[in-house]
Amino acid sequence: MDAAWDHGITEFDTADAYGGGRSETWIGRWMALTGHRPSITTKVFHSVVGDPADEGLSRERILRQVEGSLERLGVDRVDTYLVHEPDPHTTVDETMRALAELVEAGKVDAIGASNVDRAWLEEANAVAPVAVVQNSYSLLDREAQGEVLPLCGEHGIAFTAFGPLAGGWLAGKYRRGEPLPAGSRMTLRPKPYRHLDDDAVYRGLAQLEEAASGRGVDMPTLAFAWLLSDPRVAGVVVGPRRPEQLEPALAALGIELGERERGELASLFP
Repeated sequence: MDAAWDHGITEFDTADAYGGGRSETWIGRWMALTGHRPSITTKVFHSVVGDPADEGLSRERILRQVEGSLERLGVDRVDTYLVHEPDPHTTVDETMRALAELVEAGKVDAIGASNVDRAWLEEANAVAPVAVVQNSYSLLDREAQGEVLPLCGEHGIAFTAFGPLAGGWLAGKYRRGEPLPAGSRMTLRPKPYRHLDDDAVYRGLAQLEEAASGRGVDMPTLAFAWLLSDPRVAGVVVGPRRPEQLEPALAALGIELGERERGELASLFP
């Protein structure tokens, strides 16, 4: 957090359930210690303590969970409050009206959603204005281009991309025929990425590495640049474990990719 702040990164993304509440707690302690006040996005849906019976987006639960987030963060309002994913057991109307209550009460400045599709967004936006959408988007996951990104553009909704390196695949962590790196996403949470263990993906990664080398940068820097050069993307969620892992995203800010170049890179992963 110190390194991010020193580099001018003043928007922090978290969720009440990350680390069983520890992520929000650590951000709150850091703010109290440093006096810094980043713009904070946090989320609600999953159980903070891992109780499968305590999750979802009912009005009662949203109003209860935001209090826990405010306490852990040590603030009296959250800049952006997102539903972490849709709740099949609660109507969109109930969820959005509860979020609107938080805005009216001054506990939340803006509301939004993560992991949602166009149909959910259209229904939600008809109840209360959605300010932010946070969905997966990368060279290896371009589903958002189909319906969600166009809708965000139509309604002036800020789109932020998570998973910019596709669990490390676009960072060059995984090599055909080589053991998986210890502690990598493919060893800890492989299910969302198993489909990438494919010859066509490996060929594309080899070409991406060559393209990055031709620009004098590494693969993750070029992958970040591809996202940041999309005018529809308002921001990218970066999840470094160490300060030096911020460097590719920061370096990508200095790379300009035109539409033709973006298309050429995307064509590496049809």
